[in-house]
Amino acid sequence: MEKFVINGGAKLSGSLRVESAKNAVLPMLAGAILTDEKVIIKNCPKIEDVLTMIKILARLGVKTQFLGEDLMVDASNINGYEIPDELGKELRSSVFMMGALISRFKKAKVSYPGGCKIGARPINLHLDGLKQMGVNVIENEEYIECFASDLKGCKIKLSYPSVGATENLMLSAVLAQGKTELHGVAKEPEIVDLMQFLNKMGAKVYGAGTSTILIEGVKKLHAVEYKPIADRIEAGTYLLSAVITGGEIEVNGCDAKNIYPLIHKLCDNTCKISIKNDIIYVKSGRVPKSFDFSTGPYPFFPTDLQAQTMVLSTISQGVSTIIENVFENRFCHVSELKKMGADISVKGRRATVNGVNRLHGAKVFANDLRGGSALVLAGLNAEGVSEIYGVNHIKRGYLNIDEKLRTLGANVKLQKE
Repeated sequence: MEKFVINGGAKLSGSLRVESAKNAVLPMLAGAILTDEKVIIKNCPKIEDVLTMIKILARLGVKTQFLGEDLMVDASNINGYEIPDELGKELRSSVFMMGALISRFKKAKVSYPGGCKIGARPINLHLDGLKQMGVNVIENEEYIECFASDLKGCKIKLSYPSVGATENLMLSAVLAQGKTELHGVAKEPEIVDLMQFLNKMGAKVYGAGTSTILIEGVKKLHAVEYKPIADRIEAGTYLLSAVITGGEIEVNGCDAKNIYPLIHKLCDNTCKISIKNDIIYVKSGRVPKSFDFSTGPYPFFPTDLQAQTMVLSTISQGVSTIIENVFENRFCHVSELKKMGADISVKGRRATVNGVNRLHGAKVFANDLRGGSALVLAGLNAEGVSEIYGVNHIKRGYLNIDEKLRTLGANVKLQKE
């Protein structure tokens, strides 16, 4: 078992460049099987979720190879349409393979997707949309099997702007017959990135970033080299690390507008922020003050930054209120933060945080990816030594987080027990 050991108290300073976005790369890896020509995803991060998706592709007969920092995907000899159960349950994003496999083979068999246990995250929206495109769906307690004679474009309206359903239906529709209209879709930057990736392969997708996406089916997609957008959640995590430790850092490579809700909160919280091109500079100010926020689909405050931002509220003067509107179980980190001296009470989807002067070191366990990164941030602030277990969760979305923090002056080590 691995753990992060953090001796807190160092003020972080320096600069770093964020990786390509996990939530952009994963659907692109699924989309890469839509062509029998080579796809190259540039600056592909070797995080655990990506490596798990590569294992899934390998089991389907897809060849992958890292060429330095770039990943080559060759699906010319793909020969399977079943997602291995043990891998599908490791990775929520394995669900993207369903739409891509149906598009390529007109059939797919997948287990119910795994990942972080932050809420029910049902895939009924995915399945309802596929059914409208002519897919027959058979469900039992263990797996979902889909098959279709043809995929036909149609009008689909989502009852909730689900990112996963939006991207899955995009992957399904690009090779379908006729036109598909997706209404009520998610607007996240990663969806815009997926559209641009598919269009560079020869697809005809329009409107990503708005509530309606139009897709004209084409007969064939071709090779592409594509660089995904920067990971806005990673960028936000490191910006918060500076504020929480009273330091100042520069984050390179991220479009600030993609994390505007966080930047707005930091500007209101005694921080100095400057933005130039894709460089975001933050300097902590006086003792942070309490603040309120509610999570929601883009362009609202991202649920993936809720836990990390909560850490800032634990050391802010006054009472902060945080409302989680996306996932019902996304306060798993609260009990661990309380071990470090945080004063937090939770009722339903609302967390009330009474700020304390400083957290203290403790042994804590990461129960999910973003909650785990929040515990790392808490350890950076805490007086004394913190031991953070469940490192496997954190590695799913952050590449070498300990090394990057050390370059900023943090005292953090990865140890094995």
